[in-house]
Amino acid sequence: MSHDPALVAETGAWLRKAASDIRAASVDLATTPPLTEDVVFHAQQAAEKILKGFLVWHGRTFRKTHSLEEIGEQCLDIDPSLRLLVDRAVPLTEYAWKFRYPGDLEEPERTEAEEALAVAREIFEGVLERLPAETWPPRG
Repeated sequence: MSHDPALVAETGAWLRKAASDIRAASVDLATTPPLTEDVVFHAQQAAEKILKGFLVWHGRTFRKTHSLEEIGEQCLDIDPSLRLLVDRAVPLTEYAWKFRYPGDLEEPERTEAEEALAVAREIFEGVLERLPAETWPPRG
C-alpha cells in the first residue's frame, strides 16, 4: 500500500530528528567524562519527537510542549497499546529543562543518563514498529 508522500516525508522528518537525538545522547555518553546532562536532554527530546512523529502520521495536531504526558495521552487516544511506553516516557519530561541552566542541580549520575537513553531507545523502537517502514530513518 502506498502512502501520501507528503505525510511520509513529514513523519520521516520527525523520526530522523528523534534518531539524531538518540545518536547525540550516545556520543555524549561515550565521552570522557560523559556529558550526562546532555544525554538526558537528548533522551527527552528523542522521546518527544518520536511521539510527535506518531501523531503527525495519524493526522493529529499538538501544542508546542515538552510534556511527554500530554503528548503521550494524545498517542494513547490513537493506540492504547502504547500505555507502557508512554508511562516510561513521562519521567523524561523534566530533562527538557532540568540540568540545562547555570545554578541548577548538579549533573545527573552516569546510571541516570544510561537509563534515560535506554528508555528513549525503547520508546523509539516501540513506536517505529507501529509506523510504516517507509517513514523510518536510515539504520546504522
